[in-house]
Amino acid sequence: MLPSTLFPLPAQVQIAAAGDVLRHRHQTLATVAHLEKGRVLLGVCEQGQMRHQLGVVEAPFWLDAASALLGEPCAVDMVAQTQVHLRHLPVEVFRSSCAALPFAAQALLRNMATGYQQQSGLAVSRLAQDAQARCAQWLLQNAEPDSGGAMSVTLHQRKRLIAAQLGIAPETFSRVMRHLREHGLVAGTGNVLRLPQPMALQSVAGG
Repeated sequence: MLPSTLFPLPAQVQIAAAGDVLRHRHQTLATVAHLEKGRVLLGVCEQGQMRHQLGVVEAPFWLDAASALLGEPCAVDMVAQTQVHLRHLPVEVFRSSCAALPFAAQALLRNMATGYQQQSGLAVSRLAQDAQARCAQWLLQNAEPDSGGAMSVTLHQRKRLIAAQLGIAPETFSRVMRHLREHGLVAGTGNVLRLPQPMALQSVAGG
């Protein structure tokens, strides 16, 4: 967003290896990270691994300037794709430097930052909704009437294989199923799952 030459960067340098998580979603920022070398993946992590990639950025790049400028938490998870060199600037120093810019430039930066935050939040939200919809669709497609007349699903495969068929991580599948249980849309234990509210589950599936 902003060229690093605009700001006097302190000597707070970080070197991270490929695969290291650099920022977490919802993290409150104390510093703004300027990527000086390497590439960083942006998206949604599960168990420390990037599971849903939304983009990739390459140095030089301000990783979280939008969040810092608006005083909001980090919008996405950030993972080093290669070895990276970062230089951290305290948020207060960053905002003070931005405040010294002409008014028109400040307004433009805030508009761009707001747009980025909104788009990132929407993309992350859609990822979660998409995984939930896929799981709901799979449950309905594999449901059969049980002896009591209700609908149930028998799991003939391991959960990790089902997750692979749905194109999601096993951790995501488990999280979605837990969410559906908490809302009373899935019940039962073991390999047989009851669907107490198939119409409500249909709404989750998008039908």
